[in-house]
Amino acid sequence: METVIVASRNCTDKQLDGMPLQQIAYHMLRYFMKTERLTGCANNSGARTLRNYHIKTLMLWACELKPRSWWTEDLNLVRICVELMQTLSVWLTDTRCPHYFIYHCNLLDNSFNVRRAASTLTAVDEEYLSTWFINNYIGQCAQLCPIYILRLFDDVSSSVKLQNAVAEIVRWRLSTSLYDLWHTFACCEHMIITAVSSQPESLTVRSYVYWVNELTKIDKRLFIYFSGAALLHVARRIRKIGSDELTDILSLILNHGFKHSYSDSCLRTAELNTSELVEILQKSAVELLTTYRQFMARDFGSVATIVTTEFEAMYAYKRGDYQRCLQLSTQNVHTLLYAAYMSDVLTFPELIQLLDDDIVSLTALTLIINPKCRFHGSYNIICISQLTLSLYLMTQCQLKLHHSVTSLAQTLHYIKVAQRRVPRKLTLEHLTLKLIARKIYMTTLQ
Repeated sequence: METVIVASRNCTDKQLDGMPLQQIAYHMLRYFMKTERLTGCANNSGARTLRNYHIKTLMLWACELKPRSWWTEDLNLVRICVELMQTLSVWLTDTRCPHYFIYHCNLLDNSFNVRRAASTLTAVDEEYLSTWFINNYIGQCAQLCPIYILRLFDDVSSSVKLQNAVAEIVRWRLSTSLYDLWHTFACCEHMIITAVSSQPESLTVRSYVYWVNELTKIDKRLFIYFSGAALLHVARRIRKIGSDELTDILSLILNHGFKHSYSDSCLRTAELNTSELVEILQKSAVELLTTYRQFMARDFGSVATIVTTEFEAMYAYKRGDYQRCLQLSTQNVHTLLYAAYMSDVLTFPELIQLLDDDIVSLTALTLIINPKCRFHGSYNIICISQLTLSLYLMTQCQLKLHHSVTSLAQTLHYIKVAQRRVPRKLTLEHLTLKLIARKIYMTTLQ
């Protein structure tokens, strides 16, 4: 016992380094102990029982005292778990569990009822545990998989068949986990823009600092998206109330984590009229949102088709640079037209201030029909896909630049392709596509 304690005090290079195998082993031990009711299953006798903290202590000592080769050579998760269980069974039999952090502290005494747990763990060998994991763990995981994978477990009578079945679970999960994470980011975008936009004065210095701290802990990409949304929110409020009341929050946003060449101009609000200040804020926001899209395309481009210039196209449209907007939007349409998955653009006031009255009116109609849709999970009502947005901008720019009937006819073909692919439930998407199709029809009939 003393040797173990001294080893823990003198050893500085074998601390828990978070190897994936160690994390998996800890998870498997907890799952086994919980499923077999060896932890947290106290009866009315008043005797204390084994807890998850005992398992965590076991893992901490193993991570420190076992050499790296014990974990990595002849890699066998079942063997590792069996040996750890045998160590725990000895601890339980001897009524000793040395605390990892507190010197001379035993986490077990005679008040613990651990005889059944010790007996069960002593009887566990590799053959038993392998069978147990197949029936109680891998089989349960298979229930979450597509039916073709589940059927593979109807016959796992040989090691080759079992390996093939498990390999299919791993392959399927690897292919879906990245998609799930991308979808999680989309949900976070919705939550962020909802929080920023929900109340007229929801974004204050205090709330901004809170959001920055929390989002930075979660993922810095979300901080970038939030910063862009925050700048657009301030720009929208400046149009209504002027910049005097927003100097503090504006200064904080522009100097918290990023610095543009024109930030100093933004801070000298007295030298700028409202329209100039709004334009600078919008440009800054578009740069941040474009950076966010570039991260999304880089990290999730294997599971979704993500273009990175839709905010830049919106800003060009807002400034009247229709040729630039048309160029970007046309490229995006060609990229997205037959994509299986793509990102959405949320039609909150912060974002549609970069568009025109037509799209604002359509969004307003959906809100008249269902005023609470922004805040009660009706995601399909308050967003349009990157493809629909690009088709909208493309059509509007072609009309403003007086393109030929042939050019408009090609765009109409793209719109019809998009209409066939958009699910019926996506209300705003269908309304937007119908609107621009009608605009083209009206123009070509003249």
